[in-house]
Amino acid sequence: MPWIQLILQTDKAGNDKAETALLEAGALCVTSKDAEDKPVLEPLPGETPLWENIILTGLFEADINTESLKTQIKSRLGEQTSIKIEALEDKDWIRAWMEDYKPMQFGERLWVCPKHLPPPNPDAINLMLDPGLAFGTGTHPTTALCLEWLDAADVKNKQVLDFGCGSGVLAIAALLLGAQHCDGTDIDPQAILATNDNALANTSAENNVAEKLNCFLPADLPAIQPAGNYDMVLANILAGPLTELAEQLAACCKAGGDIVLSGILQTQSEKIIAAYSPWFELDPIAVKEDWIRVTGRKK
Repeated sequence: MPWIQLILQTDKAGNDKAETALLEAGALCVTSKDAEDKPVLEPLPGETPLWENIILTGLFEADINTESLKTQIKSRLGEQTSIKIEALEDKDWIRAWMEDYKPMQFGERLWVCPKHLPPPNPDAINLMLDPGLAFGTGTHPTTALCLEWLDAADVKNKQVLDFGCGSGVLAIAALLLGAQHCDGTDIDPQAILATNDNALANTSAENNVAEKLNCFLPADLPAIQPAGNYDMVLANILAGPLTELAEQLAACCKAGGDIVLSGILQTQSEKIIAAYSPWFELDPIAVKEDWIRVTGRKK
């Protein structure tokens, strides 16, 4: 079935009204994106973050009267509202997505591969993963920085904590690389489901990843592992939460254990280094695009 999309720009204050106007006019769905390319990666608990300036796109069936549609939207939002209407190509969007998502290599041994394609190197360590509702497939620089570190690290027989596990990509990578056990935690229940599903997809007769991975909400962390029991703590979230969690994450890591932090912009490096220096001997930062990775060992 062919479609049209109606595109308009609004701001944070007018977002709800504009979205409601599109839905009441018959939009099958409404999507939003930043008009200024300032991404929001992960909200804090209870937050629904929005950009200051927002582009809204409503999807409509192609046989709708576009002039009446524009009149209806402007009657709700004002005559000054700039509206653009485009025909949307009728295509197999799932197939198009599958063609765009390719296997990616991180370091020497580790690949992240979409499930519908055979791994380029069957003898490599291949993590099979498709993008889903939870964040983290390796395409973002912060995830790539962590995966590259894991590939080069001595992970064998380690106890690992993935704090803010998202899709579980870091936890699963650690287990495929030889970790003994991994706990994954996230504030989003959807992330817990995604991580468990992805663990099952990467379970084999040689490596029972699903059995070695436990997932839970952060409030349950103290009941899962005693403080200071992890050889390796991974946290790919955002600089604000990382700063607030410094003491807690340090307490999770045993003496001599590794910490790996990402989700940090270069401009935020000093704040993170100051927050973690009391507990860790920190390495020089690693940079990819505008993002950094901070690693170190527990004193």
